Amino acid sequence: MGAHSKEPDHMKKRLLGTALGLPLALTFTSVAMADPAKSPTVWGVRTDKLEYRVGNEENSFAWGFEAWMGNDELRLVWKSEGAKIEGGDFEEMDNQIRLQKPITDFFDGFVGVAASTPDGAPERYYGAFGVTGLAPQWFEVEAALYISEYPYFGAEVEYEGLLTNRLILTPSVEVSLPLADDLAREIAAGGGSVELGLRLSYDPIGRSLSPYIGVNYERAFGGTADILRDHGHEVGELTGVVGVNLMF
Repeated sequence: MGAHSKEPDHMKKRLLGTALGLPLALTFTSVAMADPAKSPTVWGVRTDKLEYRVGNEENSFAWGFEAWMGNDELRLVWKSEGAKIEGGDFEEMDNQIRLQKPITDFFDGFVGVAASTPDGAPERYYGAFGVTGLAPQWFEVEAALYISEYPYFGAEVEYEGLLTNRLILTPSVEVSLPLADDLAREIAAGGGSVELGLRLSYDPIGRSLSPYIGVNYERAFGGTADILRDHGHEVGELTGVVGVNLMF
């Protein structure tokens, strides 16, 4: 939640490098999947947040999206989430490249690699193992274990409630539970964090373009909250958000 500083050019190179790596990975996978006996290869992009956040002390831009290529048997997925302080640094920068394969009618299992590279903090890299899909009552669920010297468990739950044919209210919960101390990043084992969101979207032309407004709340707990307090940082932050979701 605290701001850090680093050279802007370095930030741009890091983001550009991540973006440029995706087409190469997708090209390789499309060749590997080119089997006429299997289902056709498809691709798509979906954002679940692309927004401007207004807080008490600072404003920021935040994003979350998935891009994929594959078929019914196997998909290569790039998942990215992050936030950039207005006029400042990337306070969050998380990217995953993973392979997803159906394990039930409603859930995929996945394995991949993940990178967390915010500005002003040590970079972290993980092996990622988890599941993603639709739980009963059509809740979108994802749960994963991230393995490294600083392992953690992460889970997300989201539900789209139809108010009318065009108005959708989407509550969301994201939980992160560290399994080891990472004091260089102000994280204590067992001191988890929670992010709660509530967004009201409008679909003027279907799901391909959905502007929305809402609120977002982030809060640290346990030892992580104690560390943040000791360093003079807030342990919770409430922001108003305005944004747009895209699907193509």
